[in-house]
Amino acid sequence: MTPDQITEAAEMLFQAERTGVQCGLLSLRYPDMTLDDAYAVQAALVARKRAEGRRVIGWKIGLTSRAMQQALNIATPDSGVLLDDMLFPDGATVPKDRFIQPRIEAEIAFVMKAPLQGREVTRNDVLAATDHVAPSLEILDTRILRADPATGRSRIITDTVSDNAANAGIVLGPQRHAALAFDLRWVGAIVTRDGVVEETGLGAGVLNDPVSGILWLVHRLADYGMGIAAGDILLSGSFIRPIEAPPGSRFHADFGPFGTVSLNFA
Repeated sequence: MTPDQITEAAEMLFQAERTGVQCGLLSLRYPDMTLDDAYAVQAALVARKRAEGRRVIGWKIGLTSRAMQQALNIATPDSGVLLDDMLFPDGATVPKDRFIQPRIEAEIAFVMKAPLQGREVTRNDVLAATDHVAPSLEILDTRILRADPATGRSRIITDTVSDNAANAGIVLGPQRHAALAFDLRWVGAIVTRDGVVEETGLGAGVLNDPVSGILWLVHRLADYGMGIAAGDILLSGSFIRPIEAPPGSRFHADFGPFGTVSLNFA
């Protein structure tokens, strides 16, 4: 993609979010788009938001489970940027029409006390740099149509990455734990919508260990000369399938001894 096309695509996504009207598949508009192009569009979109006063507070890692990777026919996770207006308090009610087609995922969040950067970073380095871990919910949204109405073609990885990895919001539970206080592979959640259990899962669904998701992110960012900053919130990846969040729905994730987190939609 040319620089002008990258700017054009980012503006389409920005306006789709602002107006609540989804844009068409970027993978159809720019059929030669590569994954690097998609991350360039994402970066341009984030820059557009930062120019309006938004502040980066961390990163999200997506497509960490085999089921989600197979759904998009890929073999690698993706990442997106968390901004300050995406953070909701535990138990909050999301205003009506804030999002277009929101969905919910359950994840383990890492909050960092030290920076991490470079291909040489190890799993032990990630644990040492973590201030605490907490239960969390991620709100997904799509500013791009899920499928093209004319061709029936579904969005692909370049669409998702361009759209900031479908990132829209984050809720942290009130509990805080040392990174080694639990075997995060066995930390799981029972997620209910309107009191009905919709999904369950274990941390091992995230690359066999949520810490592996953080390590993948550090190594990916190193390829772009970037890293994680102290204070960043990192969503390590969902271990459940996304749950649709229609208006009026109520979500609660019970992580057992690890904690709880909830969110409502007006």
